[in-house]
Amino acid sequence: MRTETTINDTRDFGIGRLLHNLPALRRMGFAANRRLLEVERVSHDCALGEEAFQDLQHPRQRAGQRVPALRFADPQVQALLHALLMFVFLPQGFTNKELRQVFAVLLGKHSGEIMPGCMSYELCRLRVHGLIERIPKSHRYRLTSLGLRTAMFYTRVYSRVLRPGLAILPTHDEKASAAPLHRTFQAAEKAVHSWCDNAKIAA
Repeated sequence: MRTETTINDTRDFGIGRLLHNLPALRRMGFAANRRLLEVERVSHDCALGEEAFQDLQHPRQRAGQRVPALRFADPQVQALLHALLMFVFLPQGFTNKELRQVFAVLLGKHSGEIMPGCMSYELCRLRVHGLIERIPKSHRYRLTSLGLRTAMFYTRVYSRVLRPGLAILPTHDEKASAAPLHRTFQAAEKAVHSWCDNAKIAA
């Protein structure tokens, strides 16, 4: 597999079209390619260690500053990390306003319903947890390597594993009941009840 970068309009990156801008454009292209390769690598294995995962589940004190938790099953946290992934390929990162617009849509709201101060709070806890960093001499942010791994892990496990799995368990729908996971849980439940009956224990 080969990656080739094509830039149709250099002004999309705040760079002019004259020949002397070529070195800056070249640096931008290399940065985009490196980011793509990093995303592809993390996407292949976005697992988080137990310590890193638990560190996000509880408030922490760091450098005298209280850091709110980023709990895995919190819908707002899931929407926030989904929103971050929308900007993962942008070398220039994202602003408070840009993230707020995407975040609002994912929460089913209008961007005007989320105040800039509320978004600043979210940016602060992301930054102190080490998931994003401010681009020097700007008001723009970008995902760190830990942030990219965390966002992919949270969103993939929640939307592709946990929610579909839980949706199968309590249902009586014939199609869902035929799913291998549902049959496995039914067999396990039957085995537990059978063991309890044999041991004269009320399940």
